[in-house]
Amino acid sequence: MSAQKTSASRTKPVSAVGAFVGFVGFSVLAGLLVTIGVTPAIAVAGVTTTSTIGVFESLPEYIEIGDLPQRNELYAYQGGKSVHFATVYDQNRQELKFDQISDQLKNAAIDGEDKRFYEHGGVDMTSLIRAGVGSLAGGLGESGGGSTLTMQLVRNIKMNQALELPTQEERLKAYNDAVEQTIPRKLEEMKLAIGLAKKYTHKEILTGYLNIAYFGDQTYGVQAAAQHYYNKSATDLTPAEAASILAIVQSPNTRNLSNPKYYDANVARRNVILKSMYAQKHLTKAEYDQAIASNPKDYVHLTQPSQGCKASVGDGSQFFCDYAVQVVKEMSQLGATQKERNTAWRNGGYKIQTTLDIDANAQQKQVLNTYDNKAETAFKLGAALDSVEVGSGRILTMAQNKDYDQSLKSPPTSTSINYSVDKKYGGGIGFQVGSTYKVFTLLDWLKAGHGLNEVVNGTPHNTPVWQHCGEPTYTNWAPKNDSAGERGNYTVIAATAASVNAAFASMGAKLDLCDIKQTAEDFGVHSGDDKTELNSYPSSILGTNNIAPLTMAAAYAGIANNGTYCAPIAIDNVTNAEGKSLGGQPKSCKQVVDPSVAQSAVYAMKRTISGGTAVGAQTPDGTQLFGKTGTTDDADQIWLVGGSSRVATAYWQGNTDGGKNNLRHYSNGVNGTYAGARAGVWRQAQTPLNALYPAGPFTDPSASALRGNSKAIPDVTGKTAADAKAALASAGFTYVDGGAQPGAAKAGTVSSTSPAAGSLLSSGSSVTVYTSDGSQITVPSVTGKPLNDARAQLNEVGLTNVAIAEQYAKGGGDKECRVAAVDPGVHTNAGKDSTVTLTLYGDKNGKAPKDCK
Repeated sequence: MSAQKTSASRTKPVSAVGAFVGFVGFSVLAGLLVTIGVTPAIAVAGVTTTSTIGVFESLPEYIEIGDLPQRNELYAYQGGKSVHFATVYDQNRQELKFDQISDQLKNAAIDGEDKRFYEHGGVDMTSLIRAGVGSLAGGLGESGGGSTLTMQLVRNIKMNQALELPTQEERLKAYNDAVEQTIPRKLEEMKLAIGLAKKYTHKEILTGYLNIAYFGDQTYGVQAAAQHYYNKSATDLTPAEAASILAIVQSPNTRNLSNPKYYDANVARRNVILKSMYAQKHLTKAEYDQAIASNPKDYVHLTQPSQGCKASVGDGSQFFCDYAVQVVKEMSQLGATQKERNTAWRNGGYKIQTTLDIDANAQQKQVLNTYDNKAETAFKLGAALDSVEVGSGRILTMAQNKDYDQSLKSPPTSTSINYSVDKKYGGGIGFQVGSTYKVFTLLDWLKAGHGLNEVVNGTPHNTPVWQHCGEPTYTNWAPKNDSAGERGNYTVIAATAASVNAAFASMGAKLDLCDIKQTAEDFGVHSGDDKTELNSYPSSILGTNNIAPLTMAAAYAGIANNGTYCAPIAIDNVTNAEGKSLGGQPKSCKQVVDPSVAQSAVYAMKRTISGGTAVGAQTPDGTQLFGKTGTTDDADQIWLVGGSSRVATAYWQGNTDGGKNNLRHYSNGVNGTYAGARAGVWRQAQTPLNALYPAGPFTDPSASALRGNSKAIPDVTGKTAADAKAALASAGFTYVDGGAQPGAAKAGTVSSTSPAAGSLLSSGSSVTVYTSDGSQITVPSVTGKPLNDARAQLNEVGLTNVAIAEQYAKGGGDKECRVAAVDPGVHTNAGKDSTVTLTLYGDKNGKAPKDCK
């Protein structure tokens, strides 16, 4: 709430009747104070106090000066050293000690507001009587009715207490009560002022007053006022500057120095204060004359306070600043309840050491500025990069393409939404993560004992029955692959590198969907709105959940940390106004999967970068990296999450308004499409972090981990169908009849299996068996043989249609008329009526020899 009400209540006109009542009231108060003996005995004749002593004694006796709202300072890291990067406060105030305040300010306050400050005990009877006489003459005096500095301090304390109430209605009522100029309010001020004078020294009261007073233009305390109006400290002010500041307090909205239109009113009151300072011999005649002759335009150097996250130092640090402020206000070090923590933060004076690496964050911001145009007009484009330290969860970067702006109407290039975080911290509901979520199916696959070299079906197919929380659920789902050419059997490691949807559907069908969800949750994954439960239906394994980028970065950091997940941390340490270290966010880490499981997952995802969907993400320093790409069905959300053994980085870009604009179809204006630049952007974001946090190699899994509990398919080629079925059953596999196919083997015998013999499958997996119909003949090896011998051998096996190619191969010498090539090829199968074409060697120039029989 602003201090707008202050001047209005202090300049309210007093009627003739009101003046008389005021005079009588002040007389009553004076007599009361004499009667109870709490102020110097200045006789006020004819006043009866018996009826008012009880009222006075029923009022509270003490009020605490307490902790005044001050600035909170935020620090980040730069080159390994702590650097200040933001100032955030509820009230623009910097509290000073008595010896740090200019003597000119102290003198201006006492001489201008309360000349007998060091003589009275909180209430000045002389001023009180004069105020009563003044009210009879037509209004309250300049000091608001005989108010001492101690009484004004009481009023300011109550004003600040009002501003800390939870609701606007409560704040407004309490504030108006605090500044109300009535006899009951004056009585309460006096009683509390007497209490202050008993409890605190004059120095403490004067210091409290100068630190708490409101000086207009959202500025509190003399230090903030000196910095704001003069761009200098309150420790060393000229008489004119000191008097001008103190001239503001009685009417902060009409005498402040924020605008030249207020200068005349300020100078009028300033000169009264200067005259008083001269009269009290705190100024020489020369100093007085010089101060009186000065013009505010000569000493006012208005400086806007560099406060709030918008003014934070470092390109792109604003969103992290906003997040850190919200996080620190949740920390138990500031209070046991949220109300206590909010009050403590408003009181301020904290120094917050955050985890932010300001240079790395600025570099990532520049990368986003280059490749994810904040001024894109074709659709609402957002992008974010978040890096988390492996092993601690410390957030190193939090950058996004849009600029930070909390105003109600921000330009299209700016936003108040922090794309990196959950809704409760100023983000949205998160974004569909696409195939980056497949890692949790992979981890659950490995947890269940399966191996990376196990073979799964990558051809799009329908799976009608799934396991969900231990119960079968019936859902027909046949996901498409990203490319029509992705078909056939894949090892899991190959399916991961190529991100084959159907292969992961095959994996998910062997697992429990609830277990996959639980694995994700174990790594801290949750919906961005922090309320909706993660989806656990079949298609969710391909990434239909809305998740914030920071959440994904922390999850992948946990995978890199050998399966130990650490919750994200933004605060390293908090120091209170007294300089006491309160500690930071506690490190919260938990082993959620066996190290061998995490190591196997990383081993598979290293292939994603070396030869899979993230080719181009490898940094030039050669650091071992792992990662997983993610692309939604409409390519409206694009991801790449991965990292080294020291730092994990999540890169997201996409539509921010629910649009389905395909990022594969829009140019980034630099080198291709937004989606096409994904790997390069991630590489540029990770490279400087590798230099700051040098990483060693990952631990490769053991051979047994790669194999898992899978078994090799026995070779049943040539066996009868019955014998093959028995052999497969004995090995723990399920026989599936693939039917007869044209083949050269004896009809009814096995010609091939899918997957092929030697492939690894888990127990119970199906093996499709194909038998031969005996309709084909295997072409024998006749290469290099004379024509007649080759023809005879072909005829012998039943291939009687033999033709000679018109073209000859270059030969000469002993090669002439010998077979150079056979079509169909040697050892392939051909129908009995098929024509076998032989290419013969000719002379050395490839011309037909004289005679070939």
